[in-house]
Amino acid sequence: MSTSKTPVARPPVTRLLHVDGLKAAAAQLIVLHHLSAYGPVAEAVEELLPALMAWAYQYGRMAVQVFLVLGGFLTARALSSQGQLLEGGWFSLLARRYQRLALPFMGAVLLTLACSALVARWLPELVPAQVGWGQLLAHAGLVHGVLGYEALTVGAWYVAIDLQLFALLAGVLAFSRGLALPRAWRRWIGPGLVAVLTAASLLVFNRDSALDNWGLYFFGAYGLGALVHWLGLLPQRRLGLMLLAALGLAALLLDFRERIALALATALVLAWQQRRHDAGLPLLLTPPRLQPLLAHLGTHSYALFLVHFPICLLINALFERHDLGDGWPGLMAMLAAWGLSNLAAVSFYRWIEQPAGRLRLGALLARLWPRTLRA
Repeated sequence: MSTSKTPVARPPVTRLLHVDGLKAAAAQLIVLHHLSAYGPVAEAVEELLPALMAWAYQYGRMAVQVFLVLGGFLTARALSSQGQLLEGGWFSLLARRYQRLALPFMGAVLLTLACSALVARWLPELVPAQVGWGQLLAHAGLVHGVLGYEALTVGAWYVAIDLQLFALLAGVLAFSRGLALPRAWRRWIGPGLVAVLTAASLLVFNRDSALDNWGLYFFGAYGLGALVHWLGLLPQRRLGLMLLAALGLAALLLDFRERIALALATALVLAWQQRRHDAGLPLLLTPPRLQPLLAHLGTHSYALFLVHFPICLLINALFERHDLGDGWPGLMAMLAAWGLSNLAAVSFYRWIEQPAGRLRLGALLARLWPRTLRA
């Protein structure tokens, strides 16, 4: 007698190529920013292309705002895909997010420290003078910025802030789920509270740079992305986006910040492209033959963000060690660092980021804990 069951048909998953495109562009710009900011290679290329290097240094870092908006959009989509109440416990959701962020991050930190030991002789200004256990533990807990420790790799602040932002958004949704309100109200009170917190960040918290180690400072951009998702579920989508744009413009009129202008522009472009995606329209300016490349670059964007600085250290050390001079050799070294970083991201994603995301640490600890008690 056969015990096999007929498989349940599932709707095909359509990849969000517009999200891949934004992630890919932001990641590449951040790499360019860091290559323009550190080491003798940056100094050499600056003599050859001063305007480009000045632009990359000044504006490349602002691509983080794109990641913040996309992070809010994807988190809202994952936690409340159809506007439903949050499913699952807040702590378990936070633990899974921590695992996906922190394990690859600490792999990148250890790789950076290994490369720092190799290049310290030639690039003492780019490596930490000393590393203590407290500093390592603070990085592992993603609280290094809050506790005032020097970052051990570039972009460490963003990983810590991402976890705080996820915790805030999931916490608001968990809080709204527990309110004694009619179910129809409870469904939308969460997005409403997120909108209030977004406005508070844009109009108040983001104007105080002393708060830049805390998620509230960055929640404006993150919340814009989350609201783009929820507004896309409403019949009055256009009106909602107009109100969203009005909030962003009010924040800019109160205190113009280029990073907030970019976050608002990203949110509106994301809303436009998401509408095209929902309508089954093709992604603009992307020939079909380039779509696999776009998906590849989007998939590996976090790995690239984490792994490019060790590559930057090694290339700069080789450049300094062999005294390759200025100008064109520096440009060749920068292009090599950029290309090798993208190659390294593929291996980092395959061997570190993907396995880290598949781990089930909670289940593993549950199995080991009784054995520990019996030992």
